[in-house]
Amino acid sequence: MKKFNTIYRHIVEAERKYPEATGQLSDLLADIALACKMISLEVNRAGLIDILGFTGDTNVQGEEVKKLDVYANELLTNMMKQGGHICAICSEEEENFLPLEDKFVDNKYVTNKYICHFDPLDGSSNIDANVSIGTIFSIYKRVSDNGPGELRDCLQKGVDQVAAGYAIYGSSTVLVYTTGDGVHAFTLDPTAGEFLLSSENIRIPKRSKTYSVNEGNHNKWSKGIKDYVSYLKESDPGTGRPYSSRYIGSLVADFHRNLLYGGIFMYPADKKNPDGKLRLMYEANPLSMIVEQAGGRSSNGRIRILEIEPKALHQRTPLFIGSEEDVLAVERFLATENN
Repeated sequence: MKKFNTIYRHIVEAERKYPEATGQLSDLLADIALACKMISLEVNRAGLIDILGFTGDTNVQGEEVKKLDVYANELLTNMMKQGGHICAICSEEEENFLPLEDKFVDNKYVTNKYICHFDPLDGSSNIDANVSIGTIFSIYKRVSDNGPGELRDCLQKGVDQVAAGYAIYGSSTVLVYTTGDGVHAFTLDPTAGEFLLSSENIRIPKRSKTYSVNEGNHNKWSKGIKDYVSYLKESDPGTGRPYSSRYIGSLVADFHRNLLYGGIFMYPADKKNPDGKLRLMYEANPLSMIVEQAGGRSSNGRIRILEIEPKALHQRTPLFIGSEEDVLAVERFLATENN
């Protein structure tokens, strides 16, 4: 019989390996899992209630805001506030971070130890078409001493993350997370109302036969990217080419498929977006921690994503992420282009 393990039990079992743990990280991850359950419920019945469509506003990225974006952002923000483990909240939907006061317990202050970054509803442009969307999050330890969080707490390198994960809302709702000890996936059982362990210690294949990129941007790409994609389409059985194109247009969905079966996802810089389009703190860093824990690779085409020094909350970056040998291959094409 398959081991029955809920996400909370899995988190607590991992916590027991560290006698010095205070339990704040475990409780924070449990809060995020609860929020993802609630978002999943709204996503699954979105067509039955007045939650589809646009609000008429634009977010800090200049993108039109969907009603479900607002719901997911408010839910996660309120969950973080009530949990009492966060000194600062950073949302892809908000221009600035939200500092939070330390809690007051038993007549003494207890320092909130963590910062949470999240993209509340990645791929939300696909909501009305019933395409899989998701929630992405990452957690850092604060570097300031106490009190409300500061900007320096929020602008840490990806290598400093203590946990990262995402939920994907599709034919089933799956939550994937890592705390630096492997990557684990949990599927939401709607009858039990629990995330149950479905895949433990996920490993991404070293080389794949699929690539994910928006080829509609081909004319805007640099020579290196054009040459690499052309290389993938060539016939060479020795290297498994040609590759198959698999592009959903929802980052979480494309990444999740590649994590399980192997593949490379690319969103390069181009003439329109010379710094790339995806957000370093809200998308690239958390997914990069996950892929590296699963044995994959992630870079901006030149350097490891997790080593990039962030300068702003909404900093953008090119992203090449997935199977290690495929990411190394595109890096070689880009290196040749720059010589």
